[in-house]
Amino acid sequence: MKSSDERWMEEALRLARRGEGLTRPNPPVGAVVVKGGRAIGRGYHRKAGGPHAEIYALRQAGVRARGATLYVTLEPCSSWGRTPPCTDAIVAAGIARVVAATPDPDPRHRGRGLRILERAGIEVETGVGRVAAGDLLKPFASRMTRRSPYVTLKLAESLDGKIADRTRQSKWITGALARKVVQELRRRADAILVGVGTAAEDDPSLLPRPARGRRPYRVIVDSAGRLPLNAKVVRDGLQSQTILAVTARCPAARRARFRAAGIEVWVLPAKQGRVALGPLMRKLAQHGVLSVLCEGGGDLAAGLIGTGLVDELVLFVAPLVIGGGGVNAVGGRGWLLKKAPRLRVSEVSQMGKDIMVRALCSRD
Repeated sequence: MKSSDERWMEEALRLARRGEGLTRPNPPVGAVVVKGGRAIGRGYHRKAGGPHAEIYALRQAGVRARGATLYVTLEPCSSWGRTPPCTDAIVAAGIARVVAATPDPDPRHRGRGLRILERAGIEVETGVGRVAAGDLLKPFASRMTRRSPYVTLKLAESLDGKIADRTRQSKWITGALARKVVQELRRRADAILVGVGTAAEDDPSLLPRPARGRRPYRVIVDSAGRLPLNAKVVRDGLQSQTILAVTARCPAARRARFRAAGIEVWVLPAKQGRVALGPLMRKLAQHGVLSVLCEGGGDLAAGLIGTGLVDELVLFVAPLVIGGGGVNAVGGRGWLLKKAPRLRVSEVSQMGKDIMVRALCSRD
């Protein structure tokens, strides 16, 4: 049977997940103030620059917070940023006990907020819900410790590993339920990444439907600037969400036309004639991006896997066979068996007629 601490932390985690995809460069955080076995205040972080989860929960609790327990999915902040330290508000509210799922992964702050609360006479406990909170915070932790976003590679493929037929038709390999899950993945991401081939051939919007307040960047990897100027990501009125990653191979005049259309153009180093993906990820992290969802194509997927930049693979497998001539889910030359990247499967589930497989990669 779950303890009351575990149950209230689960409530805080549910609240935190409501903020996924909204808070960059901050992490999603949830908080619950509990007194006498009842929740008297709830909150979650909604956007950077706005109140943190603890502040929303404390405001809702008001004077009743004195002597109460605060459950929070991340160690409360202890320094001034765009908002005051949450530790100050917690002490002022008279909270008697703080249960934090996990310390702050930022090495500059880790444990400091907890020590401040303890010195103020507040009982502090950590570790309740640590695993679930750690999963939620993986993108933030990646940016803080590796200076790179958490990268999820999504592929929708046939049983024989094809993402399109020989005419490059890909709509739709998987069914409606799998596509609905993809929209959920998009809502949790700060950036949706594709290669120029996918952007030109499929002409996707790369936006979650419905967006529910999310404004992810659309990032197109396009070494030579081949993206059509009439593509949706250039002309749909949301150009400020579009980033075009090019190399010096893209003519200056072409770059100027993209910029005049309202999209951001990044000129990045090249590796074997293509955009170097490591520098791209570091620049995205500097831009505040915590999580990236890559939706193809095959060459970009191979590049990300080959450079060790993928953290998680989400694979939707449809029960059909496309055969020779189809487009491989992962392109490039491939790997010899002894050097082939190996992943750890973390989940297998049915999605209508399709199968979803989640696998974790190692960047070590």
